[in-house]
Amino acid sequence: MNAPFGGFPPETLKFLRQLKRNNNREWFGQHKAEYENNVKRPMLSLVEDLGGVLQGIAPEMNTDPKRAMFRIYRDTRFSPDKTPYKTQVAAHFAPASPEKRTYASLYFHLEPGGVLIAAGVYMPGAAELREIRSYIAAHAKELRVILRGARLRRFYGGLQGEHAKRPPRGFLPSHPALDLLRYKQFVLWTEKPASVAESPELFRLLVEGFVAAIPLVRFLNKPLGIVVP
Repeated sequence: MNAPFGGFPPETLKFLRQLKRNNNREWFGQHKAEYENNVKRPMLSLVEDLGGVLQGIAPEMNTDPKRAMFRIYRDTRFSPDKTPYKTQVAAHFAPASPEKRTYASLYFHLEPGGVLIAAGVYMPGAAELREIRSYIAAHAKELRVILRGARLRRFYGGLQGEHAKRPPRGFLPSHPALDLLRYKQFVLWTEKPASVAESPELFRLLVEGFVAAIPLVRFLNKPLGIVVP
């Protein structure tokens, strides 16, 4: 059995720093081979190794590296920022489902400033948010147990995300789970130094973070129809 991902080469962060200073199509075209060799190739290798772990501990997740890794190209159609490329390399593992829904997932990205490890549902649609809140209202004790989990608290600290200022529609101000129901996002995240990306420590941290987050991810996905095999 091959050793897991041992870290990105120094050229990866070097390329991302240069791209941040030269975010234009001419420069990227001249350095595309460097992107393919020093960024995309090692990232796909990391995603493949993570997928191998997830197949054993979260088989409901889609682990196809080509689907998990985000494209470097930005969608600028509705953004005032017209720079064409992302200055980070990112991937996520979401449930394998034929439905086009926003599910809770596992996520990480690398940028010159550091490594972000995250999980949960960041931008749920109105239907997904309504279903998640209804499920929380009926299973708040289960969610509180998950959020008090030692692994989750040690790695992430706790649940994060934007809150509604008022009680969501359909829930009274006196609801015992109002503190949880007010969330509009259900997110765990933590940041690590960029130097971690160039060592075997990165793979260990990603696995540790994903394992800690899986109970919450599964809780959030259950009302969305995701059944764990």
